[in-house]
Amino acid sequence: MDRIVAKKRWTKKTIGMLAGAVLFGVLLIYVYRMSLTKVYAADADKLIISKVQFGDFEDIVLLNASVVPLTSVIVSSPEGGTVAEIFTENGASVIKGTPLLRIANPNALSGYTSSETSITEQINQLRKVRLDLEQNQRVMTQEMMVIENNLRTASRKYRIDSTLLAKKVITKEEFNDSKQDYDYNLGRRKIMEVAVKQENQSRVMQLQQIDISVKRMNESLETIRQNIENMTIKAPVSGMLSSYDPVIGKSYSVNEMLGKIDVLQGYKLQAGVDEYYINRVKEGQSANCEFNGKNYRLKVSKVIPEVTAGQFQVELVFEGKSPEELRRGLSLQVKLTLSANSKSLLVPQGQFFQSTGGSWVFVIIDGKAQKRNIKTGRKNYQYYEVLEGLQKGEEVITSTYEQFKDYEVVEIKK
Repeated sequence: MDRIVAKKRWTKKTIGMLAGAVLFGVLLIYVYRMSLTKVYAADADKLIISKVQFGDFEDIVLLNASVVPLTSVIVSSPEGGTVAEIFTENGASVIKGTPLLRIANPNALSGYTSSETSITEQINQLRKVRLDLEQNQRVMTQEMMVIENNLRTASRKYRIDSTLLAKKVITKEEFNDSKQDYDYNLGRRKIMEVAVKQENQSRVMQLQQIDISVKRMNESLETIRQNIENMTIKAPVSGMLSSYDPVIGKSYSVNEMLGKIDVLQGYKLQAGVDEYYINRVKEGQSANCEFNGKNYRLKVSKVIPEVTAGQFQVELVFEGKSPEELRRGLSLQVKLTLSANSKSLLVPQGQFFQSTGGSWVFVIIDGKAQKRNIKTGRKNYQYYEVLEGLQKGEEVITSTYEQFKDYEVVEIKK
């Protein structure tokens, strides 16, 4: 009897066909991905190739600093107006109080003159009130003297009449007249004493108020006269005049800068720092510079955080004696230390950073450079610090990436 033989599903032929299909699919995917990979051919002599190294990272910044006076005083105009006279010129040595120029402002001068006249009249009126108070005091003093004199006379007559009445020399009516006159003058003196006391208290208070008012008015007069005098601008300190270029007829606003006076008692350095370091530069940090073959230590004395044209300003002062040969305007190269040295992976600085911001580089492997993500940290005037993505001895392209930054692979032609 015949038997039904079950047909095998996975024969060698079937398995071979499936394996071939899978390999073909993988090949297609690889070819497709390779077709998507962008390759740029670059001449080796047009590239800068640098090796990743491990060593000491000097956390310093190189600064081009200018020598400026240790102290500069701004000369400004307390009064707005136009230049009427110029008494000195830029670069001149001046001493404190030397007239520099005169500002003309007719409207302000007229206002000051009117105010001065008005205040003077008020002071004169207060002085007249003071004289009136003193005159009134003299009148009351004289009246008191008259009352005291009348009282003494009435008192004496009253005592005599009292004796005479007891001896019955005078009548009761005559005695009553003496007593009435005495009582009248006694009461009048009491009233006058109260009036004099009140008058004295009032006079003292009024005189105090007058003195205070006159003092304030005199201070106002002094201010007005000083404002008039301030139209002639004088040197606030001794030194050398700089940034000073007035012209006859030129207008200046109130407190507008007219120039500077450099006090020649020492020098400091002023430098611009890339805004990249704005959160790392602080007052008190150390620096050094070389001048005439000698090394000098400095420290950051002031950080001005306002960024202009990609830089902020710092001021540095010498620790100890500054070089005697320093002169205003000289340029010095300064090494500013941000932190202590540390061991790190280092990549030399290059223009590649402008294209990648330090987030990736082209790493050379077997004659080709491939993109690789990295992480950078600090930088100094020579190196970038590498935190992740590279190893010691690897080579990277550190020249500009502008021509091939959108490619995945750079083929390097010898």
